[in-house]
Amino acid sequence: MAISSDNRITASAGRGYPCNTTSGAFTVTLPATPSVGDTIILLDYAGTFDTNALTISPNGNKIEGGTDNLALTGEREGTSLVYIDSTQGWLASSGINEGTDALEPAPYSVDFLVIAGGGSGGCSISNNFASAAGAGAGGYRNSFSTETSGGGGSSEASLTFNVGRVYTITVGAGGASKTTDDRGNAGSDSSISGTGITTITSSGGGGGGGNTANPRTGGNGGSGGGGTDNNIGGNGTANQGFNGGTAPSNGGGGGGGASAVGGAAGADNGGNGGSGLASSITGSSVTRAGGGGGSGSGPSAGAGSKGIGGTGGGGDGAQLPSTSATAGTVNTGSGGGGGNAADAISASGAGGSGVVILRMPTARYSGTTTGSPTVTTSGSDTIVVFNSSGSITG
Repeated sequence: MAISSDNRITASAGRGYPCNTTSGAFTVTLPATPSVGDTIILLDYAGTFDTNALTISPNGNKIEGGTDNLALTGEREGTSLVYIDSTQGWLASSGINEGTDALEPAPYSVDFLVIAGGGSGGCSISNNFASAAGAGAGGYRNSFSTETSGGGGSSEASLTFNVGRVYTITVGAGGASKTTDDRGNAGSDSSISGTGITTITSSGGGGGGGNTANPRTGGNGGSGGGGTDNNIGGNGTANQGFNGGTAPSNGGGGGGGASAVGGAAGADNGGNGGSGLASSITGSSVTRAGGGGGSGSGPSAGAGSKGIGGTGGGGDGAQLPSTSATAGTVNTGSGGGGGNAADAISASGAGGSGVVILRMPTARYSGTTTGSPTVTTSGSDTIVVFNSSGSITG
């Protein structure tokens, strides 16, 4: 009978074990008190070790002179392990389909925070009394600890990296500022991809609604952009971000954030951007992915979320001082503020670029990356922060 993830065991000397990883990877534990000459044979029952590796635990002893778990990762691999002594532990005496060595370092877990680029605010230049909406934050997906993902989503399952495999990191740009009567630009997606893992993709934030004849509804995205002139905000993506805020005439709604819907606009005032989410994946709490504020033709513009989403423009250019829209903070995936036509202060705020953060045991960090990420440590873990696209080798 083949053993599987449903009936895993501690192996006994003198036996062979066909191992079935069809339903998932699992670990075979070697004997705790082996004797010299003990032999155990492990075989790939269903030809699935290349998809779901078989991990081998030395159970306090050694395998090939080291104390780390090792793994069988090739299709139809098999090995015969013989216990030699306390210095070398178990050695592979023979194997099949193993290339140069049937035993490889075991896969390991990696936590992630993936935030897409935020959208840019909508723009209004042809009418001093027409406002534009704030943009939505980029989608927010998180697996660290028990922290939530955006849009009220639960913490996701961590990734499993295999040693020697290259994983591609894509960091999405923020939506470019608008200078014409129009909805803002959407942000670009961020992602982690590679062989043997399910690609993690966060969606770019939706652009804020524009002026009169152009799209006044907010754009859909990771979080939705706000709406203008009695129109609704765009939809956020499930488990990534919230919807944009609505608006009456002459007010721009706030863009949605990772943890809240964008604020509704007043009669002449912009709505606030939806709040972002805080994560301690880097070792300290940082809030990211806030929505941009909508612009107003009255005395106040919408505020960006906790200073990370862009602020909407304000004033009517005639009776009230005018202010410019601002951009979402870079590498937070925050939305840009809505632009305002007054005194030719028209451009909307650009979206903040995204970020991809990985956290893994320092003992398993390969040190091989491209794209010049920032590398720090916290306790026994290494944190790799990609502010631009690159790659990491497992």
